Amino acid sequence: MTSPAVTPGSATEAHLLLVEDDEVIRNTVRMLLERYGFTVSTAADGMSGLEMFRERRPDLLLLDVMLPELDGIGLCRRIRELSLAPILMMSARGDALDVVSGLEAGADDYVVKPVESAVLVARIRSLLRRASFTPAHSPAGASGAGPGTGGGDTTTMTFGDLTIDTRGMEVHRSGQPLALTPTELRMLLEFAASPGVVLERRTLLSRVWDHAWHGDTRVVDLHVQRLRAKIGAERIETVRGFGYKLRR
Repeated sequence: MTSPAVTPGSATEAHLLLVEDDEVIRNTVRMLLERYGFTVSTAADGMSGLEMFRERRPDLLLLDVMLPELDGIGLCRRIRELSLAPILMMSARGDALDVVSGLEAGADDYVVKPVESAVLVARIRSLLRRASFTPAHSPAGASGAGPGTGGGDTTTMTFGDLTIDTRGMEVHRSGQPLALTPTELRMLLEFAASPGVVLERRTLLSRVWDHAWHGDTRVVDLHVQRLRAKIGAERIETVRGFGYKLRR
């Protein structure tokens, strides 16, 4: 890892779980993250990582793809059965199979090793911000006569059978609560803020992931697929050559 370009701050009190089988990489990343005020627990294989997660319930997980006993993809799926905690996958190859498999398993983001220290810390901070996200103001349509609402002062938006409570940060479909990851919720709020407006992939990367666009938008496409599976495939329309929009 290169020398960090991000200035270490005061203790964040965030607890991270790093699951990495390479001892040198594991210790190097742990020491780096501790410099930035994080509390870091580590595990060398997938099964140990799963046990440690159950015991300590960290705020965020960093999972290597290639792990003994239970690989990172399988571990990610097991974690998603238990928690919506942010997950950052780390791939040594960065090929399409690793990226797609990790995101389909429930990961929020991924980095390719070796990763610059500043990039890793920035991605972690972005995920933690997303997990604790509260809108600074109500999205368009969240107050007054919003889509499907009866008017009046409200923080609830309704799109057919889909209801979004922007104050309670809860989403219901046909009256049933939906378990959305912080990334999925942030993406849905971006769509709901501008129903009927096409959002380009690079716009979603910037607003949801805090990424500058570097040509790889697979993380957006996979999260749209996951969101569609939860809120209804018909809710998010693909506008070929441009991006996606939430149907009014």
